[in-house]
Parts: sequence; structure tokens; C-alpha cells
Amino acid sequence: MSAAPGALAAYRPALRPRVLLSDPLLDGAATVHLIKDAGTGNSFKVGPKEHFLIARMDGERSLAEIGEAYAGEYGRRLGDAHWQRLLALLGAKGLLAGAPEPKPAPTSAPPKPAPSSAPPEKRTLLRGSLPLVADADATTARLHRVFGFLLAPAVMVPLLALVLAMEAVVVARSGELLLAVRGLMTHPVLLTGTAVLLWVSTALHELAHGVVARHHGGRVAEIGLRWRLPAVIMYCTVDDYLYLGTRRHRIATAAAGAVMNLVFLLPFCALWLFAPLDDATHEAFAALLLLGSVQAFTMLVPLPPLDGYKIACQLAGATGLAASAGGYLRLALRRSPEAAAYPRRARIAYPLYAVATVLVLAAAVAAAVAGVHHLLTA
Repeated sequence: MSAAPGALAAYRPALRPRVLLSDPLLDGAATVHLIKDAGTGNSFKVGPKEHFLIARMDGERSLAEIGEAYAGEYGRRLGDAHWQRLLALLGAKGLLAGAPEPKPAPTSAPPKPAPSSAPPEKRTLLRGSLPLVADADATTARLHRVFGFLLAPAVMVPLLALVLAMEAVVVARSGELLLAVRGLMTHPVLLTGTAVLLWVSTALHELAHGVVARHHGGRVAEIGLRWRLPAVIMYCTVDDYLYLGTRRHRIATAAAGAVMNLVFLLPFCALWLFAPLDDATHEAFAALLLLGSVQAFTMLVPLPPLDGYKIACQLAGATGLAASAGGYLRLALRRSPEAAAYPRRARIAYPLYAVATVLVLAAAVAAAVAGVHHLLTA
């Protein structure tokens, strides 16, 4: 039996250029790949075998050649019926070149939904979002042309070294900085100015995600304001974050915001250390350093929806890491036979994520307790 009998064997299917494929990702006990149509935003999950076939549909290889490769990998040959079902599915979703455009997605959830952009929320006075630019990707491209040089190793490495030195100073003089935060609360004007600077830092945080994603070939779908009164923050949606070329690129994109928060503090740290400032301004800069550092490192906590969680998902090679880890640990603690069915990588990654999260949260609580104790006894 040939890999694809009859005339179908010579067919050379090609995915549309807009189709994106992810790396293999743990999803509970399964390993999946995400597939996304960047044109419509529709995405779904497939298993490794389906991905093996779909990823080879480049218009160059025939179904016979793809089938031979599949048989060599999995020890099984596919017949016309299997190919017809797969091609019909891809054609219906509009993923094959030459296939008609897919119809708008139905209101009911499709089977096996993959992570995708949330639908637009209803805008009210208390909560909502507002796009700020008509073409977020073009805006990000312009920002990248101006500031992309900062991502070159010759610039980024010294910047990161300065950030590490600054954080060493923050840790070494944390007691002084804590007292500065307490003192700042008695100066309404300086407190307002510090709050404004921290808000600007959050805006730059979001734009940094977009610029770094653009640097690595990603696309920014939207830049805007989101409010949950009384909080109003900027957001930047990277449309194809999970499909960036390498894991390193995805981690860099997720970490870019926190790094930007810390880089933003560098000139204020220099002024605080070396400039002849009056006491009130010196104290305000000290408070800004501590609050800004806390802001940055809070974003690296590995809990959803924070950036640290996205980094943890990439390090583990998983989607829905928190839910998957919770499910596995519940089975493991009950000594359920189902836990043994998880792949070895999952049995390592899920407990490690849980332990790392507990340690990070414990360290944060310990730091907060120590800070409160210092303020009460100072």
C-alpha cells in the first residue's frame, strides 16, 4: 500500500503564508501544537502526528513524500481516506493555499480551542479598553526603528550590568529606601509626581513588549488604554507571541517589560546617588527606586497573567501551565495511576513550577514582613 494511493499521492498541498505553527507544548498529560490563522485570528490545537503532516505542507513535497516520512517516523502508512479528512479540515479552516476563505467563526466555541486574543469587551464608565492608534504594528515598527539599537548586545549587556549594580544598591540600602517611601506619603506633590513616573514606567513596559516582539518578527495587534477604575493602564497586545521563532525570543519578549521598568530607573538612581538634590527630592527619588524595583519584580512572579508566568510557561514548554501543574499534583498526591501516565517531561516540569512558585511567593512575603518590621521599629 502506497503512502497516498491514486492521484491524491501527487498532490502538493501548501499552507497559506499567514498560517503559524507553534513548538510542541505540554498541555496536561498531552503534547500539542498550536496552529493559528494570522488573517482571521482563529487558532486550535493538534497532536504531534497531525503537526508532523501539516508542517510539511510547503507546496514542494507531495502527499506521497509526506506519507513516506510519516511512515518512517511512526511506522504507519496513511491512505486516501485519512488524507481526505485532513485536507478537508484544513480547507474548511481556510489554511490551504487555493482553499476558499473560511466563514466567520460561529458563536459557539470550536472544538479544542487554543489560547487566542480575548473578544472585545463591552466598554463602560467603570471598565473597558480604548485603542490609541489605528495601526499598532506600524507604530511599533517606527518605535523599533528608533530604539531597536538598544537591543544590540553591545548596548544591552552594559545596560543589564548597570541594572544589576542598581539593584545591588537597592538591596544594600533597602532600609533607607523604605523610610523614604514612608516619608513620601507626607508630601502630596512629590507623591503625585512619583505616581506619574511609575505610570509612565508601566506604559513603557507595555511598549517594550511590542518593540522586542517586533525585533523577533512578531506582530503587534493593538496598543491602547485599559481601565478598571480607579486604575488606568496602557496595554500592548502581541498577536503571535506563542509563535515567535524560538523559545529565547519568546522569553525575551515576555521579560522586556520588567527590564524596561528597571532601565527606566537608571537615570533616577544616578541622580539620587550623585546629584546635589534637596532633601525632599532626594527622598522622592529613593522612594521611586524602591517602588519601581518592586513594580518590576512583581511582574516576574510566575503566576497568571503576569509576565513571569509567560516566562515559566516557555521554560517548561507548556501551555496552561498553572492548571496543568495543579491537575498533575492533585493526581500525584493521591497516588493516582493517572499521574504515572504523564510524560517524563511533565512529571519534572509541573512539580518544579509549583516549588518555584511557592519559593518566590515565600520570598516576597518574607521581604514584605521584614519591610513592615523595619518601618515599625525605625
